[in-house]
Amino acid sequence: MSPAINADDNPAQDAAMVAPTRFLRASWSSTLRLPKSSFPPRPLPASKPEYLRRCTDEFYAWQQSRPLERDTAGSYPKDFTLHDGPPYANGPLHIGHALNKITKDLICRFRVSEGRRVSYIPGWDCHGLPIEMKALQAQQKDLAQTDPVSVREAARELATTTVEEQKEGFKEWAVMADWDNAYKTMDKDFEIRQLHVFKKMFEKGVIYRQFKPVHWSPSSRTALAEAELEYDENFESLAAFVRFPVLVKTDSMEGALAKFSKPLNVVIWTTTPWTLPANKAIAVHKDMEYCIIRDPAKNDELVIIAASRVEEYQKMLGRDLTVVSSGLRGSDLAGQLTYQNPFQKQNGRQPILLADFVTDSSGTGLVHMAPGHGMDDYHVCAPLGIEAFAPIDDAGTFTRDAFPEQPELLEGLAVSDPEKSGSNAILDYLDKHDLLRAKHKYHHKYPIDWRTKQPVIVRATAQWFANVDNLKSAAMKAIEHVNFMPETGRSRLESFIQGRSQWCISRQRAWGVPIPALYKVLEDGQLEAAMDAETVQHIIDVIKERGINAWWTDAQDDPAWKPQHLSGKYVRGRDTMDVWFDSGTTWTMLPERSLESPPSADGTVNRVLADVYLEGTDQHRGWFQSSLLTHVATQSFDKESVSIKPPYNTLITHGFTLDSAGRKMSKSLGNVIAPSQIMSGELLPPVKRKKQKGAKQAEPKDASPTYDVMGPDALRLWVASSDYTRDVSIGQPVLMSVNQALHKYRVTFKWLLGVLSLPSCPPTYTSFHELRHEIAGKRDTSAPATPLPNLADELALSRLAQVSHEVHNHYDNYEFFKGIATLNKYITNDLSAFYFETLKDRIYTGRKADCQDVQKVLGLVFYELLQMLTPVCPLLVEEVWDHVPAHLKEGSTDEYITGTPNTEPDSTLIQSVELRKLKADLLEIHSGIARIKQELDCFFGRGRPHSTHVAHPARTMWNPLPRADTGTQTFLSTVQTRIDTVSSAVKAAQERLRAAKKIGGSLECGVTVVCAPDDYLSPLLSAAMLAYTKSSEGQQTLTSAQLEELAGVLVISDVNIVSAADAASLDAKWAFSEEEPFCIDKEKGWGGKVIVHEAKGAKCPRCWRYQRSVEEELCGRCEEVVKEQA
Repeated sequence: MSPAINADDNPAQDAAMVAPTRFLRASWSSTLRLPKSSFPPRPLPASKPEYLRRCTDEFYAWQQSRPLERDTAGSYPKDFTLHDGPPYANGPLHIGHALNKITKDLICRFRVSEGRRVSYIPGWDCHGLPIEMKALQAQQKDLAQTDPVSVREAARELATTTVEEQKEGFKEWAVMADWDNAYKTMDKDFEIRQLHVFKKMFEKGVIYRQFKPVHWSPSSRTALAEAELEYDENFESLAAFVRFPVLVKTDSMEGALAKFSKPLNVVIWTTTPWTLPANKAIAVHKDMEYCIIRDPAKNDELVIIAASRVEEYQKMLGRDLTVVSSGLRGSDLAGQLTYQNPFQKQNGRQPILLADFVTDSSGTGLVHMAPGHGMDDYHVCAPLGIEAFAPIDDAGTFTRDAFPEQPELLEGLAVSDPEKSGSNAILDYLDKHDLLRAKHKYHHKYPIDWRTKQPVIVRATAQWFANVDNLKSAAMKAIEHVNFMPETGRSRLESFIQGRSQWCISRQRAWGVPIPALYKVLEDGQLEAAMDAETVQHIIDVIKERGINAWWTDAQDDPAWKPQHLSGKYVRGRDTMDVWFDSGTTWTMLPERSLESPPSADGTVNRVLADVYLEGTDQHRGWFQSSLLTHVATQSFDKESVSIKPPYNTLITHGFTLDSAGRKMSKSLGNVIAPSQIMSGELLPPVKRKKQKGAKQAEPKDASPTYDVMGPDALRLWVASSDYTRDVSIGQPVLMSVNQALHKYRVTFKWLLGVLSLPSCPPTYTSFHELRHEIAGKRDTSAPATPLPNLADELALSRLAQVSHEVHNHYDNYEFFKGIATLNKYITNDLSAFYFETLKDRIYTGRKADCQDVQKVLGLVFYELLQMLTPVCPLLVEEVWDHVPAHLKEGSTDEYITGTPNTEPDSTLIQSVELRKLKADLLEIHSGIARIKQELDCFFGRGRPHSTHVAHPARTMWNPLPRADTGTQTFLSTVQTRIDTVSSAVKAAQERLRAAKKIGGSLECGVTVVCAPDDYLSPLLSAAMLAYTKSSEGQQTLTSAQLEELAGVLVISDVNIVSAADAASLDAKWAFSEEEPFCIDKEKGWGGKVIVHEAKGAKCPRCWRYQRSVEEELCGRCEEVVKEQA
């Protein structure tokens, strides 16, 4: 193993260095090139603030103001916008925030590395119930104790404090953004823009007010939209079978029901007995078969029930029933029977009617209809003139209207409390009057408030709605060409759009943007909503002048709020907008992209504003949908419109964070992981203290454990290593692998820095970019400018280019976990286990020219690794770059770019979208001037388009390393595969010899490779080695120099390749030997074996290779090197 590899077993060890042993004479030790670097084994806490500053605020400002560079195709890259879905400003950051924000940052940093100017303006959702409730809890108050003004003041203070705390937390994770211009939905500028969107939607007929059922949360005392619901899959309800006596209309006495002289009854089944006071009808299905059954236990009462439900009804009653008549259809019953609601006798008799949604999958085939408590019921009853009725107040308790005859029986009882007090009171009354036939517990899926986790009810109230039915087809058309990641997100979003007909946008809360509606006070004291475009605009103008709090603080009869065209007395409404309407209009804060997709002549928004939206998978029903609907609603969305645009080009969703057992994190389970714990390393085993030489030292009893603190890069690498398109598990095993990978990076960079800093052999180049063009060429799939004089270098360069393209493609597809997996495998297998293993001898003891050849390839490896890690581990890249030899950094820096003035306006002045647009225009002008100067410099020979770079790997356009032509790539891949096969066989044999204590190091060995049936290996290797000598003729056998080179690749002292026939004549007498078979190509029958045996020569005391003759002090090569240094 190379020094760089042995080190990761103990990261604290200075693993990249090789110290002389006591067996190595000091004279030879002084002739070795031993890499040394001051790069530490883990980040230094004192350096963290500076590195964070560089790679966050400074980096974002730099990329916004830099002149754009042409890509390899000669084109300027387009700007890139990632729109931030606003998190709630209501609490501390958690691991889900880290997954979200860091994934966004990975995307933005990669796009910067492509030379694109990135716009990422973070935001916060500051309104809504979560913040309002937390603010009230902090004051130990409830709604009954507070007024809207004090609620708003407390909520604003909480949101303001939380935003600043979260912002600092995000910066600690090295998330770069336009932090100084972050948007907040409680900002006046944002609220005004939101109201303008509302006005435009109203003008297009999308907004309306209606009294109808909505989801209502008694615990929150507000209406909820579908997006604010969660579902309890095993909710327990109290279900009941209830009897209603019916009368047959006189004109039906000659029909199928005429032969029954005894009274008839119908039985309904309900899982919500508390809705029975609001019953307005009973529904049957026209084609369903019904029958009449006799119940002997109830004085032979006759009951109408669905024929297919008789058996289940008998089981529920626990007794046999007799069918006395069958063959009835729902169409025979509808309109022919009437009944009375026992709680609303003053309303008279009620009908039995038809409804298509009635099924016989449960219940009795007859459905109790309460249009004030169910949308299906409402849609059936409303066209028939049956009004919605819901005798329940905001707190979810019965009003006096629930039972006017005996109001004290139900008034004040909660309908959805755990004790089912409302339902039990209903059923007790029905049982007392012999109307209850059975009751039982029933478990089913039921909606709950996603914030309070308490049950919701369906309740008819007067609310403001957005008519989604009018927007469906346009919204579906808008997302036809949107890219979804994962692709399953498309069907998920489409299903939510298609399944929605209305969006309840009003909330009965104080902390939010008001619905801009006035209400006329009628003579009877009732309020009548008044809204038109002129009124909405007038309200917006007053808010601009007085501020949005004036909506609540001004006197209700303040005339300033009433526009001139209205007459009479008006008061302001108290409803606020759904927070999804707030966040759904955040696209108004995005800069216009008119150059790519100009607006229509009438100014209608018709361009895609953001390249990427990225949030959790729950946002298909939330932010993704509300953003789409509001954006579409502001465009021309008639059926003939062909220019409907979504607000996003690509929609990415991530999963939720789970513990290592796959459980959702919660405080009750004690499995919550904070991002700070990952950065501090406290979730991993403590670092063992180093034992000091000399006297024994007692371990302090109160000594606190020391953890392996890897900082923000540990958190970022965990995110980048995770397949975020699924739920992401996190625990010690996962974090251990992340920690090991980080240490692998550090050990690798430490060794590379040491090699690039050799005082006795400084690199022959002074610019990483010039080195790249010299060694790898300028165009992909073209021959390199300078062929490398060593097979291992040629293979390493080919593999590096391949990995560079793979990682770049994975990043470009937002599959960072695949890119990191590829990179980690490359560092472990290709570099540590192969290439670095072959380099020790050439760097430490080889000729100076050989060492400088290696430094060229390692310079490419070093810089390419930095660029591949730049989006993921920006602090590590900053730290590594600080340790690069000064002459390499200075030689790689272009004077023009370094001297570019920063024309960015003072960020404290940029508080509005208009000023941000001005800033963007100024930057575009500045970039254009720089671009023109760049072109002029190129024209007059003062510069090259591709050489004007700042050397810093994070501030240089990253194009994947150019690859050789396709044929060469295939050839070198074949060579690498066959060398790997032989090398694996050699190592397997060496391990057995080592276990038998016959060898120590691999250099003690020589290897004879026996190819069967013929020597197919030598011509291949010869052709590969001759490629860089520009010889056109291959050889059937390898020269002694080529065999020595192959021995270096295998990290042994000597090697020979023979055919199976020649192997029979070998007459060697080795002190030890071990054989291991291998197979190169089964189809061709190419195989063989390796014989690992003692090396031919004696051990050289300088390089430790066994290539010295007995009479010599050093091997021939070492003699040359020592003379060269003399």
